[in-house]
Amino acid sequence: MDNRDSINNPVLKAIFSRRSVREFEEAAIEPALVRKVLEAGIWAPSGLNNQPWRFAVVTDPEMIGRFEPLTRYGRIVRSSRVLIPVFVDRDAMYHEVKDHQAVGACMENMLLAAHSLGLGAVWLGEILKSGPAIRKLLGLGDNLELMAVVAMGWPVNKKRSSTRKSLEELIVYTDCEL
Repeated sequence: MDNRDSINNPVLKAIFSRRSVREFEEAAIEPALVRKVLEAGIWAPSGLNNQPWRFAVVTDPEMIGRFEPLTRYGRIVRSSRVLIPVFVDRDAMYHEVKDHQAVGACMENMLLAAHSLGLGAVWLGEILKSGPAIRKLLGLGDNLELMAVVAMGWPVNKKRSSTRKSLEELIVYTDCEL
């Protein structure tokens, strides 16, 4: 039974309606909205509350253009109004897997916040191959390991759809009827 449309919970509505947006309008994003997205990110859970995530915020079109050749998704980068490279701070880490999971939770919070504010965003992971080049471009130290870049802007297409596998295909064990 799929009752996502009948759910009135705003958090679940945001989760079920969020989509990866890869094409953005030319309009700028107010810094206050970017700040809200970042604030949502830092409220993600992290082991020992170590908060290992670090952010760069790139809004200058010329600097955004320097990211374009660093990924095969240059079209998305070129279209975005804000790039947020998200790093894990190796100096703040205490457990590699847990800290990488925490950064993933942080980025999901950011994507949900962007969606809730009417923005579009996408998590670019393929760009990881260019982590050292991005650190150099931004003048950052080796203690920062790139986890992804969040590309953000006002979505061109506001009606997006997606599908998911059924829970029955994904649950590998249960001792109750769901």
